[in-house]
Amino acid sequence: MTHSLTIRRPDDWHLHLRDGAMLQAVLPETARHFARAIIMPNLVPPVVTGNQAAAYRDRILAALPDDMTFEPLMTLYLTEDTDPADVAAAHASGLVKAVKLYPAGATTNSSSGVHNFDKVRAVLEKMAEIGLPLCVHGEVTDANIDIFDREAVFIDRVLDPIRKTTPGLRVVMEHITTSNGVDYVKSHDKDLGATVTTHHLIINRNHILVGGIKPHYYCLPVAKREEHRLALLTAATSGDARFFLGTDSAPHTDANKEMACGCAGCFTATNTMSLLAEMFERAEALDRLEAFTSLNGPAFYRLPVNEETITLTKGDEVVYPTKIESGDGPVTVFDPGFPLHWRVA
Repeated sequence: MTHSLTIRRPDDWHLHLRDGAMLQAVLPETARHFARAIIMPNLVPPVVTGNQAAAYRDRILAALPDDMTFEPLMTLYLTEDTDPADVAAAHASGLVKAVKLYPAGATTNSSSGVHNFDKVRAVLEKMAEIGLPLCVHGEVTDANIDIFDREAVFIDRVLDPIRKTTPGLRVVMEHITTSNGVDYVKSHDKDLGATVTTHHLIINRNHILVGGIKPHYYCLPVAKREEHRLALLTAATSGDARFFLGTDSAPHTDANKEMACGCAGCFTATNTMSLLAEMFERAEALDRLEAFTSLNGPAFYRLPVNEETITLTKGDEVVYPTKIESGDGPVTVFDPGFPLHWRVA
């Protein structure tokens, strides 16, 4: 039985850090274990230009504790007014590693997202030309589409047409939640990857709803049926280079999670590596944890793997804080509902 595992230091290819007091509180929770992260741009106002991305990166680095090392990988928020030349310049400078597509109204702070996809065609064509990845929040927002079907419909209505009309565009399907997403990625061997979150490997929609509403399991895209969770777990633990970790760790204060119309997001930065080790061990795939957390993402983004390593050890139950305190209020740490025995040494 394996009780110790050393892997390259992992990266997080989808992370929310927020800003201000919340940034100060949650950044150390990621930087403790992760070397780099793709930083989501859905602030208020959103990060839409290269200059705004540079300013946000400076604020992140200023919030980093002196004894930690961490590299924020910046993204731009795609709007119908995004300038292709600004995107190209931000990418050429080395600052911006991806552009994020939010269908308008799909998730937290997405009201500035795209309504008319024809209006962003020039940006997408420029991105294909320069090799800059497009990260997509893969849900349609039509009121007549059931929330549990929005990812599958997005693939058919939006994603597949975009990819067919923009040859060479490199796309990351972020936080996939369905077997439809898994199957779509597996059916294409070029220019397509997908991130899988920690929490979607653990919870299905019953966890949110059975026995009372659990607001700290509510996320977008919402967790689906058990068959979909199992499809995600199989993909993540397969070693397939098209699937890699993007936690989508999303801090909200308890007050904003537990209100009558609560915010979507699970905060997993604190205990993700323990959670993943537990799930990969259950799947008899510990030998493929490094690929999922440390190798596949850099390969897709055409970045070097980290030289540093971390060691996970298995022993007595690990106790994590139930909450992280911030200047905005407490943030609840994701609780998987089962004990954890793997820790980063």
